[in-house]
Amino acid sequence: MLALRPNCECCNKDLPPDAVDARICTFECTFCADCASIKLHNVCPNCGGELVARPRRPASKLGKYPASLERVYKPEGCIEARG
Repeated sequence: MLALRPNCECCNKDLPPDAVDARICTFECTFCADCASIKLHNVCPNCGGELVARPRRPASKLGKYPASLERVYKPEGCIEARG
């Protein structure tokens, strides 16, 4: 099950479980759509994987399967035009 991390690793923007602008790679590194496309060119700076839209968990399931509260913030890995 996806952790649904609560923030962008680059800019620390909040990304709640229902965020339509959250992007992830296969290791669940999480970024906002702006950082993913503009700074990272849709390539994860951690693993080199593709960044795609993160699925949204139905609100009715969040009680039993809550989103992660662990914030990951690594702005040093998000330098514009890395790709």
